[in-house]
Amino acid sequence: MANDASTVFDLVILGGGSGGYAAALRAAQLGLDVALIEKDKVGGTCLHRGCIPTKALLHAGEIADQAREGAEFGVKTTFEGIDIEGVHKYKDGVVSGLYKGLQGLIASRKVTYVTGEGRLSSPTSVDVDGQRYTGRHVLLATGSVPKSLPGLEIDGERVITSDHALVLDRVPKSAIVLGGGVIGVEFASAWKSFGTDVTIVEALPHLVPVEDENSSKLLERAFRKRGIKFSLGARFSGVEHTADGVKVSLENGKTFEAELLLVAVGRGPVSQGLGYEEAGVAMDRGYVLVDEYMQTNVPTISAVGDLVPTLQLAHVGFAEGILVAERLAGLKTVPIDYDGVPRVTYCHPEVASVGITEAKAKELYGADKVVALKYSLAGNGKSKILKTSGEIKLVQVRDGAVVGVHMVGDRLGEQVGEAQLIYNWEALPAEVAQLIHAHPTQNEALGEAHLALAGKPLHAHD
Repeated sequence: MANDASTVFDLVILGGGSGGYAAALRAAQLGLDVALIEKDKVGGTCLHRGCIPTKALLHAGEIADQAREGAEFGVKTTFEGIDIEGVHKYKDGVVSGLYKGLQGLIASRKVTYVTGEGRLSSPTSVDVDGQRYTGRHVLLATGSVPKSLPGLEIDGERVITSDHALVLDRVPKSAIVLGGGVIGVEFASAWKSFGTDVTIVEALPHLVPVEDENSSKLLERAFRKRGIKFSLGARFSGVEHTADGVKVSLENGKTFEAELLLVAVGRGPVSQGLGYEEAGVAMDRGYVLVDEYMQTNVPTISAVGDLVPTLQLAHVGFAEGILVAERLAGLKTVPIDYDGVPRVTYCHPEVASVGITEAKAKELYGADKVVALKYSLAGNGKSKILKTSGEIKLVQVRDGAVVGVHMVGDRLGEQVGEAQLIYNWEALPAEVAQLIHAHPTQNEALGEAHLALAGKPLHAHD
């Protein structure tokens, strides 16, 4: 086997998802000769089966809710139902447009794009359908797939994953969502907006359990108000088919029945049978282990994205891919501070955060060294106009920087950009308080929270 043009690439990338294609684009921009290998479509899970299509569904659900609630704003609207074919047409149109744009980007950067299933054949080569692509360096970026639980069989009809849910040809009358993390609460939120009777089952004590506990409680309160049911603190024990759907049992003896079960217990790395172990790559539970510069124990191999045990977020994949490309091009690189990565759950209401939780701050700095402040959106004019409620919670090291920003409310995901600057630039509350925030905006609530934390609250009680 030989390279297409009997050449050795500077970088051969296995996987064209967020991490892989970001590395390809940046490496090519820096003058490296790049081969990008993808068995499906460039863009990976995020573009085709994750971030983009799920947010399109959530926006369609938001439109449905607005149609129902028009009278609250003095607008006479009626809601006649969900045209699921129309929803899919809208969703697929968004994905298609972005996909075409990404294909154009890859071509414009003169990346050698290879369609086919690749396998690592040595520390410096990947084989694809009988063809060998050799590189001075190889980047593994094969991503992830939905996980299940031992003994829980996914049949694609009554027991489904997020992949199946995105192409479902109907709005289910009822659904049980197994898992109260990001994927679970987003689908629960969208389905509820479409008219589905939803119950979430989460083994841990709270929904979105990796978030600050205050954010979890606010979301739970909002979901109760919306009529989304949930069972917390009890583990799944089994599922059986019924005449009309499924019956789910928990270890505490509770049972729930619905038309279908969505298994949303996380995503696992795609690494089995791809030659990683044979090439000597260190691994743990299917994940490829890397250092802070995304390099494996094999000097010629790096890995990024959902394949490595970091945050499973598309923008993390982008950053990791860019880091590898710049390192290989000889640029000075800085390791990623994963606490400083913005995180958004796009349910209704949204949950957004950056930095560490209050509990983590107390663990790191001591309870007496941590200050927490909550600012209610009830005092924010734009939030009142939008009829959304929630809070912004700030976590500060006493007399020091803000180390956590935790927000719950409609559209607050759009405010996490300033929040990440506050955390990553180690801003003091008084420094943020000096900045003038536009009125009336929800962004203003972030400024008002810092005014309060700096000891000079405006639209908030002392």
